[in-house]
Amino acid sequence: MSKAKDLVRIGCGAGFWGDSGEGPKQLVESGQIDYLILDYLAEITMSLLARARSKDPAAGYATDFPDVIARLAPQIKQHGIRVVTNAGGVNPKACQEVLAAKLKAAGIELRIGIVTGDDLLSRAAELKQQGIREMFSGGEFPDKPWSVNAYLGAFPIAAALDAGADIVITGRCVDSALALAPLVHEFGWKATDYDLLSAGSLAGHVIECGTQATGGIVTDWKSTVADWDCMGFPIAEVARNGSFIATKPTGTGGRVAPETVAEQIVYEIGDPASYLLPDVTCDLRQLSLKQAGTDRVEVSGARGRAPTDSYKVSATYQDGFRATGTMMIGGRDAVARAEATAQAILRRTRRIFGERKLGDYLRSDIEVLGAESNWGAQARARGTREVILKLAVHHSDKAALEIFSREFLPSATSMAQGITGFAGGRPSVTPLVRLFSCLVPKGSVSIAAEVDGKAIVLPSQASGAISSPPAKTDAASGSIPTGPTRALPLIALAYGRSGDKGDSANIGVLARRPEFVPLLRAQLSAETVKQYLAHFVRGKVERFEIPGLHGFNFLLHEALGGGGMASLRYDPQGKMLAQILMDFPLQVPLAWIEQGLVAAAEAVPA
Repeated sequence: MSKAKDLVRIGCGAGFWGDSGEGPKQLVESGQIDYLILDYLAEITMSLLARARSKDPAAGYATDFPDVIARLAPQIKQHGIRVVTNAGGVNPKACQEVLAAKLKAAGIELRIGIVTGDDLLSRAAELKQQGIREMFSGGEFPDKPWSVNAYLGAFPIAAALDAGADIVITGRCVDSALALAPLVHEFGWKATDYDLLSAGSLAGHVIECGTQATGGIVTDWKSTVADWDCMGFPIAEVARNGSFIATKPTGTGGRVAPETVAEQIVYEIGDPASYLLPDVTCDLRQLSLKQAGTDRVEVSGARGRAPTDSYKVSATYQDGFRATGTMMIGGRDAVARAEATAQAILRRTRRIFGERKLGDYLRSDIEVLGAESNWGAQARARGTREVILKLAVHHSDKAALEIFSREFLPSATSMAQGITGFAGGRPSVTPLVRLFSCLVPKGSVSIAAEVDGKAIVLPSQASGAISSPPAKTDAASGSIPTGPTRALPLIALAYGRSGDKGDSANIGVLARRPEFVPLLRAQLSAETVKQYLAHFVRGKVERFEIPGLHGFNFLLHEALGGGGMASLRYDPQGKMLAQILMDFPLQVPLAWIEQGLVAAAEAVPA
């Protein structure tokens, strides 16, 4: 463990497996980082890696990673940069061996550590026998899971760094732990330093999704569009007291401002007073974001409490099969003809299923893209003359969906005129993968770590009875001007970001000015959001206030049609939900428009 540094610079060069290969190279060559972290994993990635390992014992990791590091190894070695990644997937040892061979061939010595123990697939029968239930739906543990992985924390990774590892490869851990671990190692933070662990986890949360924190996918997209071809990957410069500067390499594209960082903070969170992680329970309600220079935002104010005594575990399993077909339809009445075509395909295939005793579809989902299907009752584009029909189906029998696949394209000669766009051929039939989330006691998970093949001793895992957060405080409590109002869309007064957690979605809504918060509080309630998105939301909607960011987080339960690979929607992860909500109509005082608080360009009818 080193205590020499008072500032640790961590750059994230990958937000998912498939992110731009420019990220790691850009950060290493910048000379502005001490640590490079690479985040590759998601639930569906874990299931695919587990299937790959079942066919080949040497597979099951992010195969891009060894090549990425081998190419950058000379500079990593020269500049003393250390690397932390979850590229190990379900086979960290195999990933370590492949990388070690590449480094040896290049004549570069870097010590490689691995952390294991998250993979609980071999214990699936035991977990089922214990009667463990799904934490949201209460469903039974799946009979034949593809993957079962616990979300580990930062301390085992930090122990590998303490033991001298230059590169640490993990399996499943919480994404933010990749950044928290170097801070625990460098600053000597303890398992009971809850405020510091919360701050370090927040730094990891901000940078874990790559360029999403540096101007990528922001509401006010025109501020960064000129730089989309050369976006800068994020860097967190973290001080010993937990405060940090969010920034990016000099000379790269994008924009780092309080609003771009705030959008990332609200991405994929639930209750901001109790953001549960294996090392700490974070309270993100009273954060402070300040511009500290060009493309530099200072973040402080995170608070923490004891973590729970459980690990969250995600299992994936197959639930039948799925297929999705798309086609373009153009001309007058394009929307109606697309809907009629979809219904005709379903009727035709159902008739064939009946003749062959294959049973009905478990689910089907029709979206007419271009007709604003995702806006539900608020759609305005029924008259469009060019649409994409998307028809997705779910069945327990692969043979049934092979019939669907064969019968989808014949619609081009037997149904609506103007059907085109089949370059991709017949719809593919693939397994439908569902997510099962549950909790297991920390004491039942055996974590191990080694560096260059030598086992190291790990600290005990901190846990305890989670304490209640401090009493909530509302954001701005000013008054709303009386007098005439004008209907404006939410985007005139706020910006935001949406994401997913299984079958739930969250939408963070952040006021452009503190004085707008009382109006948002009054008009944008959990009930009105549920009504506006009634075509999606099957469960309840919760609203949480985030005073420090002048905004709210809405948690939409049962809103994604099963979520992830289980959803039949074109947007299974709710990426577009914030943009849909940005059209929510508000009654805005004319006084604000006259005073210039709402820009003239934003003052358009809702």
